[in-house]
Amino acid sequence: MVWESLLKEGVEVAFGLPGGASLPLYNALPDYPQLRHVLSRHEQGAAMAADGYARATGRPGVCLATSGPGATNLVTGIACAHMDSVPVVAITAQVARTSIGQDAFQETDITGITLPITKHNYLVMSAAELPQTIKEAFYIASTGRPGPVLVDIPRDVLLEEAEFAYPERVDIRGYRPTLRGNIPQIRRAASLINRSKQPIIIAGHGVTISKAFDELRALAEKAQIPVTTTFLGVSSFPSDHPLSLGMLGMHGRVHANLAVAESDLLIGLGTRFVDRITGRLDTFAPKARVIHVDVDPAELGKNVRVDVPVVGDLRLVLKELVPLVEEKRREEWLSRMEQLRREHPPSGDRDTDSLIPQHVIRKISELTEGKALVVTGVGQHQMWTAQNYSFRDSNLLVTSGGLGSMGFEVPAAVGAQIGRPDRVVWSICGDGGFQMTMYELATVVENELPIKFAIMNNRRLGMVRQWQDLFFNKRYVATTHTGSPDLVALARAYGIHGLRVSEKAQVVPAIEEALGHSGPVLIDFLVEPEENVYPFIPPGGSVNSVLEEPQQEA
Repeated sequence: MVWESLLKEGVEVAFGLPGGASLPLYNALPDYPQLRHVLSRHEQGAAMAADGYARATGRPGVCLATSGPGATNLVTGIACAHMDSVPVVAITAQVARTSIGQDAFQETDITGITLPITKHNYLVMSAAELPQTIKEAFYIASTGRPGPVLVDIPRDVLLEEAEFAYPERVDIRGYRPTLRGNIPQIRRAASLINRSKQPIIIAGHGVTISKAFDELRALAEKAQIPVTTTFLGVSSFPSDHPLSLGMLGMHGRVHANLAVAESDLLIGLGTRFVDRITGRLDTFAPKARVIHVDVDPAELGKNVRVDVPVVGDLRLVLKELVPLVEEKRREEWLSRMEQLRREHPPSGDRDTDSLIPQHVIRKISELTEGKALVVTGVGQHQMWTAQNYSFRDSNLLVTSGGLGSMGFEVPAAVGAQIGRPDRVVWSICGDGGFQMTMYELATVVENELPIKFAIMNNRRLGMVRQWQDLFFNKRYVATTHTGSPDLVALARAYGIHGLRVSEKAQVVPAIEEALGHSGPVLIDFLVEPEENVYPFIPPGGSVNSVLEEPQQEA
């Protein structure tokens, strides 16, 4: 019933690891050769691979785990999907119904544990309920504001027989996502845009989720409105577009943050206005009125006061909004954007003989023409990627935003590559995060995935070290890796082509070699260990307290 239901939902691949309670489920898998099962080496890897698959394809990712530790190992990956509104369906096995609540072997209340980090979850107490439950799980995960749904199935339910009748549709009382925006509110939004002189669009993850790329571009170009993106909004608007300001926020472009501070109208599209974007709320965009479009009404007005809230699917709302917006030139405002760019040029690949990560990422961007599917972990390398990789196509960045989960870079790349086999996938890693989930290299090899791993190896927990440098009087505690393995030897142990780069002149040849290799490649870039990410707005600060890159000698 479980496998048949997954087929009905169009599932092609599931990521998982079997165990005692889930053996009946796996015992039925050979009867479904059209379903691909990817054996992860740890359930966290399975959850993150399902997450990466979902982000890369827009379709729900599926992960499987057994009871107890198998289920709890999914938790970090489920929380990551929840924070970033990613459609994932997690199916866990549970101890038999008669053993629930008895502290049985490998029993854990996974529905209770995941209640705060799932959009919804189920404990299925009869086989007859399975088709309806799985249909609802996929519907809830993928509609409205997407998110993870967990289905927990006791072992004896998996052994039970019942008639299989898969519903064609579901009708869940109390769950009615609003997709069409309120027309009077959309007209009010258009009126504000038409009257504004200094508008800014803030494009968030919702643009990618709703696939509103064309509609965003149409709005920006018709009304000549500069576009800045949140971190998860990166690659929702072309980096090389004349109206692109790049990313804003804590590590965003200074000129983008200053533009927001000067604007008279903010148009927030699918963004949560989180602290990493706003900094101090009382100093954020003090002159601006705010239009906020989001499919989740709970986000409207949660952090930032909103003048015109619009609830609805972003793509559908923009289709209604764009015809109501007047064509504008806004020459004075766009001239001001150019002035801010000149006064605050983007930090990045400065002129130095040292091997710095910014240079590596820019070269990857150039040699892939900005069209690779890029997966990152969390930390300095993540911010350098957002700043220095020029994304030319939409939905090319897969990364952990809200949860900020280190270790995301390897398993999520597995899911992304399986979901988008047509794309070259580069996993840009930190050496700290890479070592958290490097066991999934076995999954890469087993599934013959041609992922290119670029490890920014500074032998440090770089972002934590940077905070110790800037805010803790340079008291470096527990941030230096003295026991790290030889990563090239590690790659070769897994049967992966490994390269080491220690000099700037080796960067381009190594990237070209990786691109020319048909299988997976790991490049260990021994980068400058004391390099910091700039700009940097200190926690709780405003754009006025931004730390720009210090002038350094070449």
